[in-house]
Amino acid sequence: MNTSLKWIKELVPGLACTPQEYMDAMTLSGSKVEGYENMDEDLDKIVIGQVKRIEPHPDADKLVICQVDIGTETTQIVTGATNVTEGCKVPVVLDGGRVAGGHDGSRTAGGIKIKKGKLRGVESNGMMCSIEELGSTRDMFPLAPEDGLYILPEDAPVGADAVAYLGLDDTVVEYEITSNRVDCFSVLGIAREAAATFGKEFVPPVVTATGNSEDVNDYVKVTVQDPDLCSRYTARVVKNIKIAPSPEWMQRRLRAQGIRPINNLVDITNYVMEEYGQPMHAYDLDTIEGHEIIVRRAQKGETFVTLDGQERTLDDSMLMICDGKKAVGLAGIMGGENSMITDSVKTMLFEAACFDGTNIRLSSKKVGLRTDASSKFEKGLDPNNAIEAMNRACQLIEELGAGEVVGGVVDVYPKVKEGRRIPFEPEKYNRLLGTSIEPADMLSYFAKLELGYDEASNEILVPSWRQDLECDADLAEEVARFFGYDKIPTTLPSGEATAGKLTFKLRIEGVARDIAEFCGFSQGMTYSFESPKVYDKLLLPADSPLRRAVVISNPLGEDFSIMRTISLNGMLTSLATNFNRRNKNVRLYELGNIYLPKQLPVTELPEERMQFTLGMYGEGDFYTMKGVIEEFLYKVGMKCKPEYAPKSEKPFLHPGRQANVIYDGTVIGYLGEVHPTVAANYDIKERVYVAVLDMPEIVSRASFDHKYEGIAKFPAAARDISMIVPKSVLAGDIEKVFDAKGGKLLEKYELFDVYEGAQIKPGYKSLAYSLSFRAKDRNLEEADITGAMDKIIKALEAMGAELRK
Repeated sequence: MNTSLKWIKELVPGLACTPQEYMDAMTLSGSKVEGYENMDEDLDKIVIGQVKRIEPHPDADKLVICQVDIGTETTQIVTGATNVTEGCKVPVVLDGGRVAGGHDGSRTAGGIKIKKGKLRGVESNGMMCSIEELGSTRDMFPLAPEDGLYILPEDAPVGADAVAYLGLDDTVVEYEITSNRVDCFSVLGIAREAAATFGKEFVPPVVTATGNSEDVNDYVKVTVQDPDLCSRYTARVVKNIKIAPSPEWMQRRLRAQGIRPINNLVDITNYVMEEYGQPMHAYDLDTIEGHEIIVRRAQKGETFVTLDGQERTLDDSMLMICDGKKAVGLAGIMGGENSMITDSVKTMLFEAACFDGTNIRLSSKKVGLRTDASSKFEKGLDPNNAIEAMNRACQLIEELGAGEVVGGVVDVYPKVKEGRRIPFEPEKYNRLLGTSIEPADMLSYFAKLELGYDEASNEILVPSWRQDLECDADLAEEVARFFGYDKIPTTLPSGEATAGKLTFKLRIEGVARDIAEFCGFSQGMTYSFESPKVYDKLLLPADSPLRRAVVISNPLGEDFSIMRTISLNGMLTSLATNFNRRNKNVRLYELGNIYLPKQLPVTELPEERMQFTLGMYGEGDFYTMKGVIEEFLYKVGMKCKPEYAPKSEKPFLHPGRQANVIYDGTVIGYLGEVHPTVAANYDIKERVYVAVLDMPEIVSRASFDHKYEGIAKFPAAARDISMIVPKSVLAGDIEKVFDAKGGKLLEKYELFDVYEGAQIKPGYKSLAYSLSFRAKDRNLEEADITGAMDKIIKALEAMGAELRK
């Protein structure tokens, strides 16, 4: 929402502040100002001049010498403009002044400083300006030539400030208005807030009665068939239309709002829409069949050509404005080409209505057409505002001599919207705010906002246009806004003390982050939206269940058209970015969801599963990644060591360097080296290692219940064992033997040597372990250790191991 600060100050006469002071105060009172722009920031020393005499330049065919009256003197200016004539009035920037930019509309920070000098040997004491050099465009000033000086009207006062004369001495303020403050999507609404903020009087325009002695009902009939979508429809008729330019004051205000002036009729509708926040539309009454307006739903498949010349296909949820035979407007969005106002219009039908905001938003989206009107309607307007805007527009019609307003108004308003009553409870407001504001002060704040007070019932009377005020908390907020948020004292919260903490799931995720970062991994975040091409990059077979993804109905493009079912693409893309930027030894992790549909097409929400994904290249290998996983599982209370099944059959991992992570008989994740082809698909020319843990499986098995034991009082006894085993025997299989046969005395074991070479027979490998035995209640005897070792050795020999002596 943008407003002209000059317009606001005219509605709040006592308001005297700088744009920065206005911005700060309005933001503190709840009308957040995003920023402001001084339209004349780059303009200085620009006056209205009149060309008295033109002479050719002696040394340049395309230049002329002009004698220009600037009010205080006549000065000489050399120009190459082709449209300069004797007697014309133009903006003149004097010596030392500044202009915004050049004829191409470009702008220069701080403006361009103009100095007197010589052009081809002839003295020039300034410059005559185009509209672009004044910081505006031909869109805002349609009469400006495409390439030449801007010629001012004949009645422009010579020597006056040209910037002020053109209305460029203004400040455009930009607000961030929340959707619940519909009243502030208008200049009057913002002015009312400004008056309350600065403690000044708000002076809205006085709307007078209009209309001749005729009855509008003799000209037009209105029927609303769908009052659920159109709560109010008002119409008035204007005859003897006279199309002409709107007055300069109106054009200036529209330009400041960023609206291009067109003619008096169009400008009045735009002006009232900005002033009251109420969109209006005008129809040529002579094109309305039977002089009848019917508001109804469209028929399914019905087509309609809007004012922009585009044919729109409609459905039966959309609301149409129709005459006796055809549709003439898409309600709340845009009128039809078949009833548009042309220069030949004689009699005009004015429409101001209130349509259902949700329906307008959905209809606008369906037809792919969003307008200034629809953007206001979709927020849910106050139906009582429609007649006020209608009367204001008709007043301007008469004041500007644009036509003769027919008496009376057609007003279809079956269910009148009343204001709201809320009990006045100052003690409750003070408790909510932690303040001690007097009730009289609170009532004075409400009065500034035009909220009434019924002393008999002790109730605040909320007008219908304040749709955001519904309960005591809303009134407390109004008190806080105008008492001053910065004045509210700091207080401690009252009530029973509660101890807050993270959920168990979030605590597990926190441990995952801590372990990953301790091991040198940096956190990454990647998109949940992916491209179907990802499956081919990861070598997933055509029948892989991972290809069954949720398809997004309105994607940003093919690259973001599905919800991911596997987390590796984002990780590998991030690693590839680092590799291509020549970063060495990169380690990344991510905690993010995958989305697994329960069935396709989707009939219910997909299953969202958090994945703990690790990826790295550079220093480290498969066993580095395995160590990170085991450290994490240990820290979250999963005391048993996980098992690793090398037959994981992941097509995106190296066939000989991958494994499923198994805990308590359940696969909880996988790890391995990325398949060389997949790494090449991501343009990574190094070995890449990844690990993925399924967090729901982790959370269901994790525990932070720790049982602590005292420090051992008796010494441990160590034994080493070296064996030759077939290569098909995994270290994990041997460690299972230790766990099963070592008994309670076996405290720990550690693999300290793996060897394959000429001294080992083909197909075999040598493994060496260090085993530690300890008793908690006594010193161990040799027989204790020998008994345990005999059981271990016997089990190892049974699985084909040969002890090395």
